[in-house]
Amino acid sequence: MPLLRPADGIPDVVRDASALARTAQAIEAGSGPIAVDAERASGFRYSQRAYLVQLRRAGSGSALVDPIPLGGDLTALAPAMDGPEWVLHAASQDLPCLAEAGLRPAALFDTELAGRLAGLPRVGLGPLTERMLGLALEKGHGAADWSRRPLPEDWLNYAALDVEVLVELRDVLADLLREQGKLDWAYEEFEAVRTAGPPPPRTDPWRRTSGIHKVRKPRALAAVRSLWEARDTLAAERDVAPGRVLPDSAIIEAAVANPPDARALSQLPVFRGRAQRRLESYWFGALRAAQALPDAELPRSSAPTDGPPPVSRWGDRDPAAAARLAAARTGLAELSEHWSIPVENLLQPDLMRRLCWSPPEDGDVPAFLRAGGARNWQVELTAPVLEKALAARPS
Repeated sequence: MPLLRPADGIPDVVRDASALARTAQAIEAGSGPIAVDAERASGFRYSQRAYLVQLRRAGSGSALVDPIPLGGDLTALAPAMDGPEWVLHAASQDLPCLAEAGLRPAALFDTELAGRLAGLPRVGLGPLTERMLGLALEKGHGAADWSRRPLPEDWLNYAALDVEVLVELRDVLADLLREQGKLDWAYEEFEAVRTAGPPPPRTDPWRRTSGIHKVRKPRALAAVRSLWEARDTLAAERDVAPGRVLPDSAIIEAAVANPPDARALSQLPVFRGRAQRRLESYWFGALRAAQALPDAELPRSSAPTDGPPPVSRWGDRDPAAAARLAAARTGLAELSEHWSIPVENLLQPDLMRRLCWSPPEDGDVPAFLRAGGARNWQVELTAPVLEKALAARPS
């Protein structure tokens, strides 16, 4: 059955302090969990701030809150929302922007993660709602530019529907997990998501430039780094997604071509455009800075890492570690099939690789896993399998 409109219609968008206070009162007067969602403008804006926050609670109805005219500050809602369980889909995507607005959950249920642990084949909000509730959600605006104002009515309709049946979906997924004996595991996972701090800064984020595999020489890599950093600075100043300031393909092409002057740079595709010609000296300045670097300051051909080498090299560098890894992968694959849980949810792949490359000297696999962030349920399931795998020897 298609779910085309919210049952109570599209609520008026909350845009001022008095309306926000009324929304807080309504939420506090409601009962049960609070469905929460947030819309960002990824792909359009540099920041990951929330441009719309959707809320729904039994007895309170739905609310659409625009943080922009409120200065991004939604702390007036915090007392009413502190205590009840929040229900989000793919919570790790929305929690940072909600925290930036002053909202943090005391308890959490993640419907996307619940679907994964339940072994469901498709865990997007639409497929889950269709499978578990028999309702088809409207599609089409998830990747829209939510920084646009005014927000079109069909976008607001879409946003309101995202929380319309989220609590109902939570209830049926909780029942399914309970039947499977996995509900306690799920709550361990939800708590890990809720309490996870911000991720550490990436080492050499410029190395994620699409197409960088085409760049081999250190001097050309320095050009990629310099252009990437120049673009990032400009994107942050303008609050525009970096790819809209200068596409990755243009960075790679300029680094490989190594133009001798600004005029030659302006002859390359993308740089011929009007917007880039205005920044001609800026981009060429970044290239010139890379060319002026002494050899000692050039980037290495591969990113530094504190982890094991690429798995493809294990067979040559340490056959015993390669045998341990093969046995661990086989054991976890069997465990995954038995419990209908994706392997990556049973245990972080990086943690498994670190264990197989450098097993603990004292042989305490459970302690190694816990130190690496594994939850209790993961340790209980995987430690016996991994202990057996560590005894594997090359054939």
